[in-house]
Amino acid sequence: MFFERAPISAFDTHDATEGGHGRIKTRRHRVSHDVSWLASDQRFPGESRFAALAMIGMVEATVERAGQVSLARRYYLSSATLSASQCPRRARPLGVENRLHWVMDVVFHDDLMRLRSQNGPANMAAIRHASINIIKQINDKASIKTRRKTLGWDDDYLFNAIAQPNS
Repeated sequence: MFFERAPISAFDTHDATEGGHGRIKTRRHRVSHDVSWLASDQRFPGESRFAALAMIGMVEATVERAGQVSLARRYYLSSATLSASQCPRRARPLGVENRLHWVMDVVFHDDLMRLRSQNGPANMAAIRHASINIIKQINDKASIKTRRKTLGWDDDYLFNAIAQPNS
């Protein structure tokens, strides 16, 4: 991959280390604004695969917990020209957004929805998001998917979920 082959001097880098909850987490952010190598001859020579691409970023997260070390790498493409120090503020909300979409797909099978006309998709998305908020407030050890199914099967469970005060 590009990040492993290129010399470290080719990147803007930013490192952050934090500790807590019995673990030490180190994040290394690498950003390259040289995107010219990402070209294709699919239609014509030199055509960019991503016309508005301004940067390629990588976040390498190392977590040490109880003597065990895990490593995760995430790659980002952006049309914004971000520095490595700006990357953490932009990359973390994307992860939160991706997790929300994953939950919506697993719990409500969002990707299979075929509602496509007028305001229907936006209205149903608002209802599903409100439902997820109610489901997440239920003080239960069951999964979100199980809680949703139980809400449909058990009227008392549904009443308690809707009537409970927000904490």
